[in-house]
Amino acid sequence: MARYKYEKSSASHTEQGAQQGIKPKLNFGLGVSPRLVGGTSFDDKPALDQNQIERLADASLCSIEKTRQILRAWHRQGHLLADIYIDGIAPAARLIGERWTADEFDFVHCTIAHSRLHQILYEFSGEFLSEAYAEPNGLSLLLMSEPGSQHGLGVFMVSEFFRQAGWTVTLAAPQDVAEFKRNFHSDWFDAVALSISTERHLDAVSKAVAELQVSAVNPNLQIFVGGPQACLAPDKLSWPGIHLLNVNARQAVEAVTQRMDKASRQVAVTLAAS
Repeated sequence: MARYKYEKSSASHTEQGAQQGIKPKLNFGLGVSPRLVGGTSFDDKPALDQNQIERLADASLCSIEKTRQILRAWHRQGHLLADIYIDGIAPAARLIGERWTADEFDFVHCTIAHSRLHQILYEFSGEFLSEAYAEPNGLSLLLMSEPGSQHGLGVFMVSEFFRQAGWTVTLAAPQDVAEFKRNFHSDWFDAVALSISTERHLDAVSKAVAELQVSAVNPNLQIFVGGPQACLAPDKLSWPGIHLLNVNARQAVEAVTQRMDKASRQVAVTLAAS
């Protein structure tokens, strides 16, 4: 995958593999699907509760059409896309991961479901960005996954919230630590946010970050670390000079922006005193 390109959904390749004889361990039936013409099976703007989340998770295991249908129904009922992302898609993706961990179905179908949700984010991107458009704020962010990560859904969702808030966002999915380092030096960034999904490269990444803090193009670069590991094992991400993000995508934008404002004021005070 090329650096700085939005990750493309692998749904078509994975679904093709599923159609060639890979069968799930369970039969995921949706029962009555929502109707977009002449009413829906949902009440008027119901809460996106656990039942709705389970329906979305099941739909993503069935087809992109059923997935899209449910999400479109939620949107037509008046839910903002930002709320659908945070309260619907994100918890549905977590539920799928939990079901895979519980061995309810195999990795292939977990990947298919996530790729369908990821594809929906691409489809909704234009609508999402225009839903609460903010003028460019002049800040740039490098948003990067850990080396060799296969988890693109969450990172892309976070990037959409930053873009909506006016940030210039560069997405990177490095394949190894060497590429991870090159991304830091590829341009001037006001902030770098790292998404850590596993413990596989924690030592290598923490050492690389310590080096890059010193050699970054921007001497005032602010570095943030989030992702699944920020919630599962935050103590392992307590690196010197790094800001931990164990919040959702919308809250991450708020936290990073506030930190940038604080850092800017500190720089201004330092310059005034010199």
